[in-house]
Amino acid sequence: MAEKILIVDDEESIIALLQYNLEQAGYEVIPAADGRTAYNLALQNQFSLIILDLMLPEMDGLEVCKALRQNKVTTPVFMLTAKDEEFDRVLGLELGADDYLTKPFSPREVVARVKAILRRSRGREEAVPQQKEEIKITVGKVEIFPESFEAYVDGKLTEFTPKELELLIYMANHKGRVLTRDQLMNAVWNYDYIGDSRIVDVHVSHLREKIEPNTKKPVYIKTVRGLGYKLEEPRIDE
Repeated sequence: MAEKILIVDDEESIIALLQYNLEQAGYEVIPAADGRTAYNLALQNQFSLIILDLMLPEMDGLEVCKALRQNKVTTPVFMLTAKDEEFDRVLGLELGADDYLTKPFSPREVVARVKAILRRSRGREEAVPQQKEEIKITVGKVEIFPESFEAYVDGKLTEFTPKELELLIYMANHKGRVLTRDQLMNAVWNYDYIGDSRIVDVHVSHLREKIEPNTKKPVYIKTVRGLGYKLEEPRIDE
């Protein structure tokens, strides 16, 4: 069965372009022209991916993304924006988008990005262990289960966005090592966001809010000035 993708854009030409190219690539496409319709469709249907324009009538893309995440809809969101401003792109990622692309774009790049997002998403779903003890990574009071894609802080199951958890898993697998922003972008996003190192900073900030006892004095994720970040075991005296 073809994977189902929801495309949300108020420009008919964009919808037609994306729908044609994604259907040629073997996906089933459902179009929507406004944010409210898209939000309701996403709540009522099971999509593999949502391609979401930033500027929409009824509800804009950021509002849709935020509302979906608040309602525990974890479907990957691929955001499109005509604005070439870092603030808008980073804000979208802060609110739970998995990826973004600035207009104008090539259909080939969109299809490539879609395949990459869905490949990562399928990998998480297929990684659930069967009839065996699951691998666990422990860092202080943080317990990470990469196969079931969950993490516990102080014994409590904690909500993370897919990107936050991917970042946490990668850093935990490289515990004690200094990781540059470029390394983290390559590892978690699979390609370079040239000049957008703040994307890493935003996600690290969110991780700290969820795992650190005191975000002003982090004991897990340390900033290494001029280099990047390091996840480490908290010291007893901290």
